[in-house]
Amino acid sequence: MKLNIYQIDAFTKNVFEGNPAAICPLEKWLDDLTMQKIANENNLSETAFFVKENNSFNIRWFTPSSEVDMCGHATLASAYVIFEILNYQENEIIFNSKSGILKVSKNNDKLKMDFPIQEIIKCDTPSNLLKAFEIKPIECYKSMDYILVFENEDDILNAKPNLDLLKNIDSRGIIITSKSQTYDFINRFFAPKYGIDEDPVTGSAFTQLIPYWHNVLSKHTFRAKQVSQRGGEVFCSLKNNRVEISGYAKKYLEGIIEI
Repeated sequence: MKLNIYQIDAFTKNVFEGNPAAICPLEKWLDDLTMQKIANENNLSETAFFVKENNSFNIRWFTPSSEVDMCGHATLASAYVIFEILNYQENEIIFNSKSGILKVSKNNDKLKMDFPIQEIIKCDTPSNLLKAFEIKPIECYKSMDYILVFENEDDILNAKPNLDLLKNIDSRGIIITSKSQTYDFINRFFAPKYGIDEDPVTGSAFTQLIPYWHNVLSKHTFRAKQVSQRGGEVFCSLKNNRVEISGYAKKYLEGIIEI
């Protein structure tokens, strides 16, 4: 069996930046074990598979170790493949996923994703998180991930968390964030529980970050940056109970999988 595969750098205009995702268009679903093995072989934070069904696409995402319910950057990368490589002629792509309906449209030279916001609940910082970071956060929230808010940018840029402690946290991952002098805010994302020590750019994290920063900054539109080693710029707008997450994408590789 031969399958097409594309590697797309999401949330960047340039290769070697942003967050790389492997994208595999399928005519019909493979079995779960095969998709998991492909994701493990790719060894990227996410591999996305999609199948066209009538006027929409069913999409699933896999880390090297397990399937996840939502992934922003691999959705953006999938939309890039559908629009730019598969020459999809509609103005909007509708993805059906475990997290509900996700829509992606073209926004000039960016791609714009329409995701549901995630409710965030303020909580005490778990003891393992306090031990994992050298500096104590000023606030902690719980959603799909934990959100740790720090005093300033340097706290985010210089953070070197104990990843072994983060593996035992009862969430998908840990987001750290602060205000920024250049952007509205910056962030980083860690998910060692799922084999991702630090994710370069995490689109789904912004479904949780935007409700928080909307309350803090009293704004509806944001320019943010995930300040990982590769880095990526993210443009967001809050629309009622949805978050529009926009970014650029760039093709790095296309090839054939033989299994």
